[in-house]
Amino acid sequence: LNYIFQFSNKFGVETNRDFFFVLGILSFTLLVFSLTFKAITIYLQLRFTSMCEYNIAKKLFEGYLRQPYPWFLNRNSAHIGKSILSEVKIVISNGIGPMLNLIAQIIVTLALVALLIVADPKLALIVSFTLIVAYFLIYKFVRGFLNRIGKESLNANKSRFTILNEAFGAAKEIKVSGLESIYAERFSKPAKTFAWNSASSSAISQIPRFLLEAIGFGGILLTILYLISQKGNFTSAVPILALYALAAYRLMPAMQQIFGAISQLRFVGPALDYLYNEMRSIQTTKTKNPQSEFNLKNVINLKNINFNYSNTSKSALKNINLSIPAFSTVAFIGPTGSGKTTTVDIILGLLKAQKGVLEVDNQPINDNNDLAWQKIIGYVPQNIFLSDDTVEANIAFGTNSKNIDKNAVHYAAKIANIHDFIINDLPSQYQTTVGERGIRLSGGQRQRIGIARALYNNPQILIMDEATSALDNITEKAVMDSIHKLKKKMTIILIAHRLSTIKECDNIFVIEKGELKKQGKFDELNLREEYLIELNNDFNQKKID
Repeated sequence: LNYIFQFSNKFGVETNRDFFFVLGILSFTLLVFSLTFKAITIYLQLRFTSMCEYNIAKKLFEGYLRQPYPWFLNRNSAHIGKSILSEVKIVISNGIGPMLNLIAQIIVTLALVALLIVADPKLALIVSFTLIVAYFLIYKFVRGFLNRIGKESLNANKSRFTILNEAFGAAKEIKVSGLESIYAERFSKPAKTFAWNSASSSAISQIPRFLLEAIGFGGILLTILYLISQKGNFTSAVPILALYALAAYRLMPAMQQIFGAISQLRFVGPALDYLYNEMRSIQTTKTKNPQSEFNLKNVINLKNINFNYSNTSKSALKNINLSIPAFSTVAFIGPTGSGKTTTVDIILGLLKAQKGVLEVDNQPINDNNDLAWQKIIGYVPQNIFLSDDTVEANIAFGTNSKNIDKNAVHYAAKIANIHDFIINDLPSQYQTTVGERGIRLSGGQRQRIGIARALYNNPQILIMDEATSALDNITEKAVMDSIHKLKKKMTIILIAHRLSTIKECDNIFVIEKGELKKQGKFDELNLREEYLIELNNDFNQKKID
């Protein structure tokens, strides 16, 4: 300070009063600058961690979506959601955040230790060594426990999401069967484990602070005695003692934060390993752009198709050979599990045959053109998924609300025989919200919205997998009459068990045990009596009468 005072004389600061006034202004300016700098760094750190969470979650989400269809057959949707929404957040909040704090506090600690070494090297080394050894011993004692509860938390979090997904996905069955208490108990155990382990991790990261405070206060007394012995009296020791007191004020919290960050990183290790393996396992292929548009003119051929699922040695399809002429209506029939849906999934390009080829107008469908092929297909699955949105948005599924073609929506709804219901019975007509998974609609209404959705983009091929199973006979007939009128505009492929659905088809493929047993028009096929029972119970009852 004396040196600074003498230097300031050159700038007109001559008295102690003027010097302290200037020094106060400089100190306040430095304080404001320090606080501003700290605020900016905190903002940048929080922004960085938040954007890391966004980028990793986005990369995972896109990676999952771009996986081939068979990948989803062996995955639990709850686990996928957990990885994107929960594990990423855990890794960021307990991983990257603490890592940044660890780096910052190490820099602060090294700067403080360097200052102490300049002032008194021997004392600085003793203090630093004591603190480092104390924290190291504590960390070595608890690291195994942190790793174990980290693994338990990872599994408990997985169970939490799975149970939640099951419970709310089967809300009706749970209410009818009175299973609320059972599911609440099932959720309670992993949720309690997850909460307990999270609390234990946080507590462990804080516990050393109290021990080290005791060491710190004892150390101050020892430091006073040491300085007095070195300086000869207490007054001479005051400057160094004040420096150490200031250093301890900043060093102890910095060391505590370093330990806390390392503890959190140890705890988050299993989740980090899981997330790392997930990101390595998914193939983040770029979105393919069709090089050219398909235009079905002649025929769809399946040649020597053989397929088996990865989790079974039994073949789902064996040497399937068939042709579907353009602008014809065909049906696949057969017992449950015979391979009808698998055959349709091959045609859709969702499954790739281990042997054989799918050809469209003599052009093989492969990874280079499957997207273009799929763009001309309208597909109605067995189970219709409806988002918690309006009827209009569900029919124009995936279309931006600003770009929805209302005329196309109404046209598709009329063919699906649901337009009158929407206009006359729904409170806001096409703007009525259907609820999560269409819970406010009946099964038949959901199916008809699914049919309308498949027709919205005016596809060249319409594939319906048991798409009218929830409809009554009258409604089903009306829908199929409308569908059959489209024969001249598109190729129609049906999977059905109802007699009324298949009777008007140009060709019927009978599949049993993964093999194509016979094909032909309905009148040409000598279907077995027990097979007709599965096709249509009403028809069989009339035969008995």
